[in-house]
Amino acid sequence: MRTAEAFNVTERGVPDGPVMLFAHGFGCDQNMWRHVAPHFEDRYRVVLFDYVGTGGARAPYDADRYASLAGYADDVLRICRDLDLQDIVFVGHSVSSMVGVLAEVSAPDLFDALVMIGPSPRYIDDVDYHGGFEHADIESLLDSLAGNYLGWSAMMAPAIMGTPERPELGEELRTSFCTVDPAIAEGFARATFLADNRADLQAVTAPCLVLQSREDIIASPVVGRYVADNLADASLVVLDATGHCPHLSAPGAVVDAMDQFLKRGL
Repeated sequence: MRTAEAFNVTERGVPDGPVMLFAHGFGCDQNMWRHVAPHFEDRYRVVLFDYVGTGGARAPYDADRYASLAGYADDVLRICRDLDLQDIVFVGHSVSSMVGVLAEVSAPDLFDALVMIGPSPRYIDDVDYHGGFEHADIESLLDSLAGNYLGWSAMMAPAIMGTPERPELGEELRTSFCTVDPAIAEGFARATFLADNRADLQAVTAPCLVLQSREDIIASPVVGRYVADNLADASLVVLDATGHCPHLSAPGAVVDAMDQFLKRGL
C-alpha cells in the first residue's frame, strides 16, 4: 500500500516550499489542525496525516509494532522519506511531541525544528520528577479505558479539553475518541502513558518550541518547563489558554507563538 494512502496524507500550500508536518494527538485525526495549518499554507508545503487506526488511515495495525512510540516514529519517518520531505518543521500535539523527538533523534538531517504542543516525556511521577500522575493512577486510567472505552471517552474528553465554557469542544473530542477502534486506542494509550522519553530529549539537536497551556490536567506547566530545560535549544511559551488542546481552544495564540519562533530563522 502506498504511504500516502496508508496514512491518509493530505498536502496543501507551496509544493516546493519548506515542509511543515502536522502530527495529531491520541484519539484525534488531522482535522484537529484545521484552525492552525491553513495559516502556514502561503509559506510552507503543509503535510497532514492520520496515524494507524485513526481518521482515514488504512495502514494495518500490528499490536507488537505499536506497543511503543517507536512504531509511530517509524511511520513518521516512512512518510518523510517516501514523500521526499526535507527541511521539516514538525508540529506535534501531546504524544506526537515525543513521537517527533524519537523521529528527530533517528534522522536529524530531516528536521529543521520541532514544535511541541502540550508535551510530556513521562506521565508518571519519579524521584525528582513530577509527571503529574502516580503509577496507580495511570493503571486505573488504562483499566477504565480498556473496560469501557465509550464511557471513558465521555468522561475524559471534557476534562482533557479543559474548556467548560465551550462544551462543544469537549463534545468534538469525545466524538473523535469514539471513532477509534477501542483495541487500537488501548494500545496507543498504553504506549503513551507508560512511556519514558526523558533521556531522548537530551539527544535532540533541532531548535524546539514548547507550547504549554497555563492549566492542563494532562501535561502541567511544570512538565512543560522540564521539557524545555532538557532540550539543547528550546523556547517555552505558556499560552493564555486552558486545557490540553490549545490548537482547538486558542488557535490564534498557537499561530502567533509559532510565527514568532519561526521568525528567529532556522
